[in-house]
Amino acid sequence: MGGWAAALQGDDPVVWQNSASSSTTLRLLLGRRTYEIFASYWPYAEGDIAKPFIGPRSNVATRKGVDLTWKCRCAARRGKRRREAEAGDGPPLITQGSAELVHSLLAAGLVDEIRTFTFPVLLGKGKRLFSDDSQPRAFRLTDSAVVAEWNIHASYLLDGKVKTGTVGDPQEVSAAKVRRQKQKRRG
Repeated sequence: MGGWAAALQGDDPVVWQNSASSSTTLRLLLGRRTYEIFASYWPYAEGDIAKPFIGPRSNVATRKGVDLTWKCRCAARRGKRRREAEAGDGPPLITQGSAELVHSLLAAGLVDEIRTFTFPVLLGKGKRLFSDDSQPRAFRLTDSAVVAEWNIHASYLLDGKVKTGTVGDPQEVSAAKVRRQKQKRRG
């Protein structure tokens, strides 16, 4: 179902400014498939919409080979890039798309910030942002905006461990626990 995001966000500069920093000191960390998509488009894009993608260098995490035709410093097996990311050396790494790579970064606890864009589109089945290997972590909302009355942009920063609690008085909580246990026994 590719192409739907471009149809909705078009060349709205606010959307693109929020989706990637225009700083040339950041680096893109992309999976192979996302890199190939970007390499086929961004070198030829013009105007303000392309600025965030013109300056940064790219790193590609891949299990297979890749043709490094576009602003790429290197392609490396995921383990090597993971060690570099864990060390925190160099400018910020920005990942877009790259679902499998994001899954491995979340599982390893290497994500400091999550930026989401919510569109009023239901595509049915597709790639998941979070995999079963994602580790429990709390994030706090640091910024949000409604863009063009149809897109919600939100930024979240890592905020430590997940805090848990209960809702309701202790008797209600105990009764709910008993109901869940009965349901589980029934299958």
